Amino acid sequence: MFLDYVEIFISSGKGGKGAVSFRREKYVPKGGPDGGDGGKGGDVIFISDSNLSTLLDFRYKSKYSAQDGENGMGALKTGKNGKDVILKIPVGTLVKDFETGRILYDFIENDEKFIAAKGGKGGRGNTHFKSPTNQAPRKADNGIPGEEKNIILELKLIADVGLVGFPNAGKSTLISVISAAKPKIADYPFTTLEPNLGIVKYKQFNSFVVADIPGIIEGAAEGKGLGLLFLRHIERTRILLFLLDSTSESIREDYQILLSELKNYSSKLMKKERLIALTKIDLLDEVKLKDLEKELHSNPIDKNIKPLLISSVANIGIDKLLNEIWQKLRDES
Repeated sequence: MFLDYVEIFISSGKGGKGAVSFRREKYVPKGGPDGGDGGKGGDVIFISDSNLSTLLDFRYKSKYSAQDGENGMGALKTGKNGKDVILKIPVGTLVKDFETGRILYDFIENDEKFIAAKGGKGGRGNTHFKSPTNQAPRKADNGIPGEEKNIILELKLIADVGLVGFPNAGKSTLISVISAAKPKIADYPFTTLEPNLGIVKYKQFNSFVVADIPGIIEGAAEGKGLGLLFLRHIERTRILLFLLDSTSESIREDYQILLSELKNYSSKLMKKERLIALTKIDLLDEVKLKDLEKELHSNPIDKNIKPLLISSVANIGIDKLLNEIWQKLRDES
């Protein structure tokens, strides 16, 4: 099961108390203060792990608390530090403050580390308070409390190419043909209920990652359909590949609706490089296919982009599409 959004509560450990203690030995009748410091409270630490692909583990546990530091002791013994809590998360995860929505950290590489809640410092023992006028201080510090936070973890898949299209536009079929990914495929909307990543081998030694995003519908940016659940995954892709059903009665309108939804979600998406592919051309007879080509020539879908005609099922135009994608990625690098 794929999970890309969770809310959790974290708390770091409290620092241990400093000790009030005096040296007591047989031949030292008036030993001075020897109270040790309290140990530091444990931290709550997030570490990115490229082997993870979901936040599912956080579904079953939502509260994480680090250990308190131990109190100081006599003979200048410092209390043990509290144990840290280490939370491993997928690369591509945002850590946000629940109250403000502010991004605290953005994990974009493997093995990055972020201390989300620092443990409290241990209190000073009474040995720190000795002075010429106070040789036997009976004062020590309490440990500093740890931090408590409500945190949002939001996963955004990192991919080179994001597939954008209406439900049933052929995204899952395409990714199953060009990669080893095996998404569920059927002839009804919303077959894909979670994002799929596919690694595409290009020629002999090259590869790139494609993200199959669940289909967008009109109003997705306002949360309709699967809406905001998956639009976030398009944000990290380098280029967008629009898949438009060639059998649709209004291909241009479909394209404009998709652009509008992306713009409504985030204007930054409009700055990404795009490719357009018309899918399912194997369902068009020769006459309809020629009419479509003439229409595209006289009235382009997008003046800046020449669409590719493909069929994943019949393996038509797939090699040309991969060449175009690779060239775009090279231009972007």
